[in-house]
Amino acid sequence: MAGTGKFFVGGNWKCNGTKDSISKLVSDLNSAKLEADVDVIVAPPFLYIDQVKNSLTDRIEISGQNSWVGKGGAFTGEISVEQLKDIGATWVILGHSERRHVIGEDDQFIGKKAAYALNEGLGVIACIGEKLEEREAGKTFDICFQQLKAFADAVPSWDNIVIAYEPVWAIGTGKVASPEQAQEVHVAVRDWLKKNVSPEVASKTRIIYGGSVNGGNSAELAKKEDIDGFLVGGASLKGPEFATIINSVTAKKVAA
Repeated sequence: MAGTGKFFVGGNWKCNGTKDSISKLVSDLNSAKLEADVDVIVAPPFLYIDQVKNSLTDRIEISGQNSWVGKGGAFTGEISVEQLKDIGATWVILGHSERRHVIGEDDQFIGKKAAYALNEGLGVIACIGEKLEEREAGKTFDICFQQLKAFADAVPSWDNIVIAYEPVWAIGTGKVASPEQAQEVHVAVRDWLKKNVSPEVASKTRIIYGGSVNGGNSAELAKKEDIDGFLVGGASLKGPEFATIINSVTAKKVAA
């Protein structure tokens, strides 16, 4: 069962950028020629969302990189869903491996965050993925399904969720999952959704790949029928290269 959703490419800028470098990146994105049938989002650092929102083409939507688990208030250093919406964001990335493994967020906490964001009207890019030792121990599917279940147990609906499969060993390491390795997990994730949620959700939920995606490998990855797009890290900080990745949707069409 291949996905039926529109190709989706997100750029996660992580903790990178200055006013000047982001101004240049926005300028490059504004002048890039992008294929029409792709949903495109970028996730700037919180401090720069307003700058980006006010200068970036409406063709590209804005995402937060994280959000608080409930309503704002006395939570020093946190950013609420309500604040993200107020400043013009329409998506949020939740469960990124850096939040899980560097900051220490657990599956249930991330599930609650997703439920709150969805209930408040933000789309959620829900990240899952295994570490190298988990893959080597043959636990890739177990880990991904466990992380998926935490989302499934919490969320009110799957209408505004994009799943991002990001093998932790491939993030920022230059090691990319082969198209076959990525496709294998994407198929398994879609099958899990079919069995545990519904065939309709399995078909329409976009499952995107992240982990050292760049302008040189995106077309080969895009050809795989269950790879519905990308979540891009470092390469999204380079406007022309990010445009190349977005436009890899053309390889998808050729393969189809």
